[in-house]
Amino acid sequence: MLRVLRGRSEPALGRLAFAAHTMAGAPTVSLPELRSLLASGRARLFDVRSREEAAAGTIPGALNIPVSELESALQMEPAAFQALYSSEKPKLEDEHLVFFCKMGKRGLQATQLARDLGYTGARHYAGGYREWLEKEA
Repeated sequence: MLRVLRGRSEPALGRLAFAAHTMAGAPTVSLPELRSLLASGRARLFDVRSREEAAAGTIPGALNIPVSELESALQMEPAAFQALYSSEKPKLEDEHLVFFCKMGKRGLQATQLARDLGYTGARHYAGGYREWLEKEA
């Protein structure tokens, strides 16, 4: 599972951390890393909970696409995605596409689905909205 990154000077610890993150089936993002990505505008957040759950509260800036719709949404033409979600469709090569739910299960499912569809930058925020609410609210 450990990837050798040729031509890059990453410390061994970084490679080990990457391998650990991917062992669960999808790369993850921690709360401190998510904070940093959001502060720098480098992350796109996807709340994959139901519309009702997201309407009751979500992480600021997140786009709600229920996990039950995600596969069809990510396969839409960009114009159709824009019309339905009022947001630009992510590109396959986009980095830091972060998927989350309340506690982790649907977020992980969504991340794996996105990666299976070729979205190589898909990552899972395992702490979910519950952790965000506890530590950010």
